[in-house]
Amino acid sequence: MDRRGFFRLASLLASVPFINKIAEAAPPKVKMEDIKKDAKIAVVYHCDFPQEARFKAMLGNIRNHLSVYDNDPFRIKIVVVAHGAGVKFFMKDLSGSPWETEGIKIDELYQTEKDLLAYGVEFYICNITLQRLRLDANKLHEFTKIVPSGVGAIGDLQSKGFAYIKVQ
Repeated sequence: MDRRGFFRLASLLASVPFINKIAEAAPPKVKMEDIKKDAKIAVVYHCDFPQEARFKAMLGNIRNHLSVYDNDPFRIKIVVVAHGAGVKFFMKDLSGSPWETEGIKIDELYQTEKDLLAYGVEFYICNITLQRLRLDANKLHEFTKIVPSGVGAIGDLQSKGFAYIKVQ
């Protein structure tokens, strides 16, 4: 099975109910040295902003970016790093968070994010943000990965040849 087929299978399996029950544990923690640039073109999108419309624009930019490379994860690698207020867009449940009264369309965002998995997009969440805001890592989407520091991960990815993009 090639990488693209693997990501499509993983995305499909994530939609199966019993798999979702198993996936209720906190996402895995990733060490900086484990993050690799495995495509010629690699990009890190920086998400630390609170605006839902801006986040949706970023997801649209990512879809457009992938389309230029025929949605081929062997040609382009995209990583999203979220910290601060950007973490809220990757949570299953905002209760107990600073954003619990916001009317964010979590289910709609979840589906769009999950769709991007089929193209190899990865979503990294800042552990420092989780700790400082006392956020429950079990409330993160099952496909996210936790990095020690969001800004640290961005710098590390750039040192490995990832281009930096932040949607304004």
